[in-house]
Amino acid sequence: MHHDQPPPEAATASQAPQAMPSQADAALAAVVSLLPELKRSGSLVTAALVILALYFGRDILMPLALAFLVGFILDPLVVRLKRWGLPRVAAVMLVVGLSLTVLALLGMLLTQQVSAISAELPTYRNNIQHKLNVLRASADKPSTFDGAAKIIDDVKAELEKPSVGAPRGRAQAPQRVQVVEAPPGPYQRLLAVVDAGSGPLATAGIVLVFVVLVLLDRIDLRDRLLKLWAGSLHQSTDAMDEAGSRISKYLTMQLVVNISYGVPMALGLWLIGMPGAILWGVVAAVMRFVPYLGPMISAVFPVALAFAVDPGWNMVLWTVALIVVLELISNNIIEPWFYGASTGLSAMSLMVAATFWTALWGPVGLIMSTPLTVCLLVIGRHLPRLRFLDVLLGSQPALDMPTRVYQRLLAGDNEEAIELVTDRGSESSDLVALYDEVAIPVLRMASHDHAVVSTALHRHRVVVGMDALIDDVGEHKACATASSATVAGPLEAVCLGGKWEVDTLAAKMLSQVLTLAGHPAMFRAAAPVNAEYVDKLDLRGAKVVYLSFFSPEPSVPARHVCRRLRRRWPDLHIVLAFWNAPVELLADKAVQALGADAVVTSMGESVLRLERVLGVESPTGFHEAPVPANDAQRLAALRASGALDERARAVFDLVAHRAADIFDVPLAMVSLIDLDQQRVQGAFGTLPSPADQPPVELDSAALNV
Repeated sequence: MHHDQPPPEAATASQAPQAMPSQADAALAAVVSLLPELKRSGSLVTAALVILALYFGRDILMPLALAFLVGFILDPLVVRLKRWGLPRVAAVMLVVGLSLTVLALLGMLLTQQVSAISAELPTYRNNIQHKLNVLRASADKPSTFDGAAKIIDDVKAELEKPSVGAPRGRAQAPQRVQVVEAPPGPYQRLLAVVDAGSGPLATAGIVLVFVVLVLLDRIDLRDRLLKLWAGSLHQSTDAMDEAGSRISKYLTMQLVVNISYGVPMALGLWLIGMPGAILWGVVAAVMRFVPYLGPMISAVFPVALAFAVDPGWNMVLWTVALIVVLELISNNIIEPWFYGASTGLSAMSLMVAATFWTALWGPVGLIMSTPLTVCLLVIGRHLPRLRFLDVLLGSQPALDMPTRVYQRLLAGDNEEAIELVTDRGSESSDLVALYDEVAIPVLRMASHDHAVVSTALHRHRVVVGMDALIDDVGEHKACATASSATVAGPLEAVCLGGKWEVDTLAAKMLSQVLTLAGHPAMFRAAAPVNAEYVDKLDLRGAKVVYLSFFSPEPSVPARHVCRRLRRRWPDLHIVLAFWNAPVELLADKAVQALGADAVVTSMGESVLRLERVLGVESPTGFHEAPVPANDAQRLAALRASGALDERARAVFDLVAHRAADIFDVPLAMVSLIDLDQQRVQGAFGTLPSPADQPPVELDSAALNV
């Protein structure tokens, strides 16, 4: 039979529409796969452009940044004067005028001190010459290295000898001619001084103008920055408030710390007999605004002057001792006390920021490195696209404790993981909290990554590392090491690993916790639960068996184990330890359907469950709260304030209403603590009734806990 077939052209045309979508999809997929790379490239290009703008625009940006920095220092004074009723313009002019007056008086005092020291310097020439002669004589004495130096000189002389074939006569070397310029006259010297000071004076004038404008138009500048920030007004407001408070606090504390360093420096130098003690105290206080280099530079001047003034060495030694003592006190006591966490920057980020801003803006950048970096930190904290700045610059740990321990285990660094957990455990002797807050989350992450990203090597490292960590913590807490030979007294509980290694590790931790609580327990590793396994399982004397599972779907293996255990030991109390199970499996009906008696989700709950089965009476009621030392004064002030009067309830009701609106909660209350009772003086709102909530069936034991 003859069948008509389309020509090749028609076949090609009919197939083309089918091929084109696949090619378009492939091209689209290729473009989509390149989007992350394009975003990274765009971010790098943007960062490079910003850095170039900061470098080439430093002539404009540096005075503006300095003006904002000074504005942060002076604005609190302006706000205080404005609160006292002074107009803002008058307050700004008064604060700026007082600041300039203080600087002028300080400059006159320092100029007088410098002039007095300069006039006395020629009288110290003999002391300097005598000490230099003593040092030179000490250096000329034979030392241990003279022999080695002589050998090196001899070898150098041998190498520099002319070769045998070299001509004996040498042409006379041309004489060097040095052109000596005539000394500049008074006019030239004046021009040189004016030329050298014109740049700093011009910068200071620009900064002064910017400072006045910043203080006058602070509100307007704030609104414009909020407009430029765009995005969420809440985030922008929080970012600006946090940046302003951090920078103001840092600058204020730095001023206090520097004064607390400069005043003792001046007083100590005056007691030593140093000329110009006030000058060197002021220089020390001012130079400490320069990070890292400032204290070293300020220490050079008094030490050098002590070297020149005193014919002996006592003044030099006393000056060095004074500087060392003040540095130790300031760095280890005063600065940590005043600064605290005012900046929120890590030590590494401070060093990198100082290097970066110094490379961009020179010494001025070094002075402003900390405030500028604080601004970047706050921007990164409140702007999601720049969140990496908070991670790179912040002083808070980038990873929480469980993640840090898990990462160390993945890297095979068991010693550091054990050290982290041991340091955390040393803060509290509660092993239950340590396992619930650190170890269980680590195993939960390992269970989640088991079938997703982890390799066999990673799984092996986590299991081996956690096993060593549990043993070390058990020894550190002086509890049982999960072995039947070390269990003291009759056995009360057995902890069985459900299916995987992580289940066994959790069972091992649980046995330690129970034994430490005074209930001898042992654990058994996870294994296939069959008739042979159950026959060999020794549960004589045990009242409770815990089945440990980290699987998010433990229903099938849990039901299988419970059925076999129930057949062999019908009176055994079986508790399911679900560390990672969904909420549905925690209900009473779900637990009964699995064949168990109860379910627990934490170490603390497991201990309470065992004590309930054993009939141990748990302490009831509330612990008595500690009474503060000033509680009598507090009660007297409370009763004298009239807050306990019934007529004050209306005021407290309004306060509760306001609190409920601010925090967006359905119920807010204001309570006052009297001598023997807690009185609710104001309330607003109600909690939703249980009928409005979705029904959730929970274990009654969990509710009692």
